[in-house]
Amino acid sequence: MSKFTSCLNKGFQMEFENGFRISVQWGIGNYCAVREIDAYGTPPKQDYWESASAEIAVFDGDSRFIDIREDDMVAGWLSTDTVAKVIAIVSSAKTSNEISKKCQALNL
Repeated sequence: MSKFTSCLNKGFQMEFENGFRISVQWGIGNYCAVREIDAYGTPPKQDYWESASAEIAVFDGDSRFIDIREDDMVAGWLSTDTVAKVIAIVSSAKTSNEISKKCQALNL
């Protein structure tokens, strides 16, 4: 079943019909442009977070991380264009290995 999930008003997850899921996060504590703003450690009070970059992670159908970088499960400081490329890879993938290889080819 495909679905969207909101994450503390600073990101989202998308689960696709193929069972794979991507997490896209941008806010305090994430590997992104606003990682260390003064609000660190306090709950988000803003109506929205804005960042020039975001971090991503990809999961299989059993919620296990998929290595999207060589020996790494999270990639940070990514542009909107790069995140969109990974979303396309994850949404159309047949296997975890396919996701891993294609994401590593992007040099995240």
